[in-house]
Amino acid sequence: MFRHSPRNLLLAAGVLALFQVAATSVVFAEKRVALVIGQSAYRAVVPLPNPANDAKKMTELLGNAGFDVTAAPDLSQSEMHQAVSNFADKVAASGPDTVALVFYAGHGLQIDGENYLVPVDVDPKREADIPLQAVRLNDLMNTLGALPTRMRIIMLDACRNNPFPNISTTAGHGLAIVDTKAGAAGSFISYSTSPGAVAEDGSGEDSPYTTALLSVAKEPNLPIEEAFKRVRVAVNQATEGRQIPWESSSLTTEFKFFSGAQGSGQAPSGQGPSAPGQTAAARKPSATRSVDDWRKELKGKDPKVAYELVIADDSVSAYEAFVALFAQPPYNVRVRAQLERRYVMEAWSTAVAINTAASYQAFLATYPDSDLAVTARKMQERVRNRSFGTPTNLALGPMCPCPVQPVQPLKKRVEEVAPKKRETQRVRKLPSDVVETKRRPEPGIPPEAIIEGIGMGLAIGGALSGGGGGGHSGGGGQLPHGDSHGPVGGCTGGACR
Repeated sequence: MFRHSPRNLLLAAGVLALFQVAATSVVFAEKRVALVIGQSAYRAVVPLPNPANDAKKMTELLGNAGFDVTAAPDLSQSEMHQAVSNFADKVAASGPDTVALVFYAGHGLQIDGENYLVPVDVDPKREADIPLQAVRLNDLMNTLGALPTRMRIIMLDACRNNPFPNISTTAGHGLAIVDTKAGAAGSFISYSTSPGAVAEDGSGEDSPYTTALLSVAKEPNLPIEEAFKRVRVAVNQATEGRQIPWESSSLTTEFKFFSGAQGSGQAPSGQGPSAPGQTAAARKPSATRSVDDWRKELKGKDPKVAYELVIADDSVSAYEAFVALFAQPPYNVRVRAQLERRYVMEAWSTAVAINTAASYQAFLATYPDSDLAVTARKMQERVRNRSFGTPTNLALGPMCPCPVQPVQPLKKRVEEVAPKKRETQRVRKLPSDVVETKRRPEPGIPPEAIIEGIGMGLAIGGALSGGGGGGHSGGGGQLPHGDSHGPVGGCTGGACR
């Protein structure tokens, strides 16, 4: 029999305390913090009704999913910068076992291959005003990527029509591709529609993307990749094929919005989403299937069933297999349009990544009538006008000439690194009637463009004594833009004579 002696009572209290500590450590094994931005009250253009509704409902959903949510509606540029900074402080204070999530609803633009989130006080008169007045997506991603976190999730319902008449004819449509695999592991980014495409605001209280997300995310034990496959199919159905959400992932641990019976709205326990022990070793990524694999998978299926399968996968190989097997409208027409747009955006991303006159010329040669052609010509002219002469100090006049290494050794170095035999590949357009069934080559740029890009960077950054570094960082996976080669230093250490 248990006696209520002081010693026994103290022992029981100690055991109870240990259980409480253990339970607490499980519940709070994963910290979840979120920033939700809804931009509706634009001042220079017609306001958007749905982002405010989208943000409000996402705030409620994420709160139920265990996130500590910061709601930040209708932000100006300075307010958006401050909100991101405050959120970064919050993430940093939460520790390395934190899931940091940002949901943004509002206007978004791509300028010169860069994506920008649009504050409510933006009023651009020309394209050059956007980098000065808006917030660069890559800055947000780099800020979060620099913090020790388990994962970073960014959801952008931001691909709506360009509302600014002064730049609507020259800026690219939608948003540019962001490859999370190019940066630090542990990132997930989702667009409300495909890169380079335009999303609909919807006729209801919420956009088609947020409507689907609010429904799918509540399903218990649903990994985030599977959740967004279902979102993609739902949005495609709701818009009759006009809109197909897209995402890129470099996650190494599993994430679920809700686990077990928590889809009813209760906060998750530590045994639910992304418990610490679920590492990349226990979570192997699915292998990319080839066109032939997809042809075998789709052959004999009903066109509608096959269509939903390839939309859920959203891969080039799946789309190529579909258009080779199914000629019936409307599905064939929808997939052809999606595949052609993916070709354009992959070729554009390659051109921007290399960032030379030759790379932009290669893009223009393949897609001269693209909505990005104007930007490609502008970027081509910009890189051609780079100064390769002697650095000049405005106060002292031309600086003393520094010896510059010849370009030839740089070319040899490139040839030593690259395979001796290299096939020149280009992105091909879809024929108007038939699509070849063999695998499409990956989008490429002629070797001379790559040599020019590498040679230019090495010559400017290293051949001159005291040369400067490169341009924008790629921590978030965003491709560089503009003059990616940094400022060049002058002669140092008595090198000039």
